[in-house]
Amino acid sequence: MMIPYSTRRCTVTVMGALLAVTFASVMPRQASAADAPAESNAASRPNILLICIDDLKPTIGCYGDPLAVTPNIDRLAAQGVRFDAAYCNQAVCAPSRNSLLTGLRPQTLGIYDLPTNFRKAKPDAVTLPQHFKNNGYRTEAFGKIFHVGHGNTNDVASWSTPHFRGKGDYALAENRPEQGTREEALFTNVPPERANALPRGAPYESAEVEDEAYADGQVAARAVERIAAAAQTPDEPFFLAVGFVKPHLPFCAPKKYWDLYDPAKFELAKLRQPPEGAPDFAPTDWRELRNYKGGPQTGPVDDAMQRQLIHGYYAATSYTDAQIGKVLDALQANGPDKNTIIVLWGDHGWHLGDHGMWCKHTNYQQAARIPYIIDLPSDVRAGAASDELVETVDLYPTLCELAGLDLPYELDGASLVTVLNDPKAHTDGVAFHVFPRGKLLGRAVRTDRYRLVEWKTPGAPAEEAILELYDYQTDPEESRNLAAEQPAVVAELRAILAKQPEAKPQFVAKKGPGKAQGQGQGKKKRQRAAAKS
Repeated sequence: MMIPYSTRRCTVTVMGALLAVTFASVMPRQASAADAPAESNAASRPNILLICIDDLKPTIGCYGDPLAVTPNIDRLAAQGVRFDAAYCNQAVCAPSRNSLLTGLRPQTLGIYDLPTNFRKAKPDAVTLPQHFKNNGYRTEAFGKIFHVGHGNTNDVASWSTPHFRGKGDYALAENRPEQGTREEALFTNVPPERANALPRGAPYESAEVEDEAYADGQVAARAVERIAAAAQTPDEPFFLAVGFVKPHLPFCAPKKYWDLYDPAKFELAKLRQPPEGAPDFAPTDWRELRNYKGGPQTGPVDDAMQRQLIHGYYAATSYTDAQIGKVLDALQANGPDKNTIIVLWGDHGWHLGDHGMWCKHTNYQQAARIPYIIDLPSDVRAGAASDELVETVDLYPTLCELAGLDLPYELDGASLVTVLNDPKAHTDGVAFHVFPRGKLLGRAVRTDRYRLVEWKTPGAPAEEAILELYDYQTDPEESRNLAAEQPAVVAELRAILAKQPEAKPQFVAKKGPGKAQGQGQGKKKRQRAAAKS
């Protein structure tokens, strides 16, 4: 049975006084922004450690994967609340991270691509770290937080100090051509016409090197140093965002992480065809993987390479897990863990051969579902799991409520503090995400049982839409589009989508002088009341 839709995910705001009431049941009362100037109350607020992981689906031990060697993510889940039905807002890096850091869905911003910086569409945006910085926090970024590359840039206004990125995609000389590789160039904003002339890189690498030979090892080392320094200034709360690239392609990790796995134990996908009855444009052609050498430029991947890619994905995941362990150890060794909220978030999932697809770039389950763990500095609900449907955009209001901060503007998500108080609690039972295909936008609504995708041009009449419907109770592998067979379910789910604002088309910046990077307004306080459906 479907969970009835409520108005939790309508765009709303909340006053700081209401935030503090709910917040008090999770952690000791913290002063709200309305109580006193930021300088006088900042020291009493919790620290924030935000761990972002690129391309990580829930192939993790604590999520039930029997092969994954992820002891550090597992111990974080044992300390906090694990969300088992968490979804990104779009399964590609930049829009997904925009959702996390602005609290706005891609369809609200009108940004679905990699190059468009969010401030072009919303110059006065107040990002999550920027809001904490405006309220007395020291905000720092290590590794991949915003999507930097493909024409996009970091957000200087969000950070108290310069962003640290780390270097090193490959360790083996044979994988490091003098001029660099195509993907390395694109991630450093080399113009596409120049980058595309460079050689393709290797899709994976196993090298006898130390962790810091690759960027993620350097990021962990720098984060460890910063945590130790932060312990020396306990009166200055911190917001540390630590972003790990792996298991993003190329699957490069020290050999010791590859050796954790027996490749013969990996099962290849049984369903290697798109869902029966799905629109031809709905699946991905996984061009991202085809940009690397050694794989087919057309057609499927052979079984031997599939097994190698899966092995590489798991090895890269274990490598990142080890870096996370170093950061968690530093937090505990230096003492800030006693007053630090830890969040682990994956920006989207990844296809590992299911439906014959690789990479992300779809609205299907393997691309849209993400790991999502929140650990509060308390053991009250340690190891709890929630099956409440949650989205990336819910994290911004959740952290603001936990820290006693007013919201800077209307957000698309809703605080999860109710669920943190009671992991068995349920609210509206829906999550939304999107993916574009040319001029069409696939708006998806996910319930505990179904996912409906409505494909149409933004602003076009609803009757023009092409539909997909999947029933995860009877068909968890999404083998068949049921939209034509279950009109009553389609109508119910479309009614939920209809209560959402119409999606904006892709934002196109006007030519001419650009606006300066905004610092955000964040001054007006508005009542965050549930909108009436």
